[in-house]
Amino acid sequence: MTDTNMNPLGSEPIGKLLAKFAIPSIIAMLVGSLYNMVDQLFIGNFVGALGNGATNIQFPLSILNVSIALLCGIGAASTFNLAMGRGETKKAGYYIGNAVSVMLIGGLILCLVTEIFLEPILIACGATENILPYAVEYSRICALGFPFFILSGGGSHLVRADGSPNVTMAINLVGAIVNTILDALFVAVFGWGMTGAAVATIIGQYISGIMVLVYLTRFKTCKLEKEHFIPKLHIIASIASLGTAPFINQIAMMLVQIVMNRVMGHYGAQSIYGADIPITCAGIISKVNGICFSFVIGISQGLQPIISFNYGARNYKRVKDAFYLAIKLAACITITSFICFQLFPRQIVSIFGSGDELYFSFCERYFRIFLFGIWTAFLQPLSSNFFTSIGKPYKGIFMSLTRQVLFLTPLIIGLPLILGFDGVLYAGPIADALSFIICFLLVKVEFSHPEFKK
Repeated sequence: MTDTNMNPLGSEPIGKLLAKFAIPSIIAMLVGSLYNMVDQLFIGNFVGALGNGATNIQFPLSILNVSIALLCGIGAASTFNLAMGRGETKKAGYYIGNAVSVMLIGGLILCLVTEIFLEPILIACGATENILPYAVEYSRICALGFPFFILSGGGSHLVRADGSPNVTMAINLVGAIVNTILDALFVAVFGWGMTGAAVATIIGQYISGIMVLVYLTRFKTCKLEKEHFIPKLHIIASIASLGTAPFINQIAMMLVQIVMNRVMGHYGAQSIYGADIPITCAGIISKVNGICFSFVIGISQGLQPIISFNYGARNYKRVKDAFYLAIKLAACITITSFICFQLFPRQIVSIFGSGDELYFSFCERYFRIFLFGIWTAFLQPLSSNFFTSIGKPYKGIFMSLTRQVLFLTPLIIGLPLILGFDGVLYAGPIADALSFIICFLLVKVEFSHPEFKK
């Protein structure tokens, strides 16, 4: 018990720990969100609305990359921290090494599949005839960065689990800064359009990925040997069991994005807006909403090592105190976002380029209706990650499915049959409310267990 108490995760004040781990995680998440957002800012202002629509069509592929990164990154970080909390130092290195190998192999496979079947994939993602050429040009280049996109995203969790949250922040920050500078140069100055934005993106991803590899050669908690990187099924299974919840959550987001694109295109074509405006607006607003959730998910990720270590060490009061503090912070963020989205939708959309009145009118309605329930949306990612962090992946998986799969997707498909195009918009707040209720009840039941009452 003495060793456990000497570890800062088991002894430092919760608020100080959460700030130490969450702030770099938030910055890292914001930086990740900015990859696509920066592209949209330059594309919207120098290529046009159809170019922005193309980044929305490509977005499911980006989400798929993130899902693999989280499967390996969060899964390995959780198993690593739980092992360290139990004093299993020798075993811990295998979780890190195997995760890195799976990320690189997964990224290479995804790159090859995308390059071979690109047009059918983009059409399945909802590309219209007008948007498809832009999407092909952008996505074909972005696919070349998939291995290092996954490595930089998942590897940042491994670096943070090693007690280096500031390095995690630097890894993501450097990539984003490079991407932003090159976007300005390639798109605004050289006029390379979609190609320029894509090239800028993958250069930033490669730099971040290389930084992860360099850090792994100096891993602090345990020395990583070549044998740690040889894939072992039982190690990968352990990683996957605790990384499945965030993985499924991302896959669900990808499927919702695809369904949303196709439904928007179908019903938009029958409305005054046409097919292209709804798809373009939905893409912009999902990226803006991603900024809000960068804070929430950053807090959730910063919470993970604190929860995992203290649960493994049976410090249940610290687990509960850390979770409640994270809830308070995340709620403040989503409530603030709700106010901004209700009051300033036109001003926010204007940042991404110009459009006619019909375009802005739709964006305003989408913001105010679809994101009306955002103030309740903090609980689902926090509670899902909480259950994963304490080694209860099945509950984490279920909670990761609540909003996207159990509620939002059926509502997106079903409500338009009753309410027409507006049904797509009202699906958002209804799904948020139902998800909040389910997550609240499950967390309340968990905290009613005897160990949390001591």
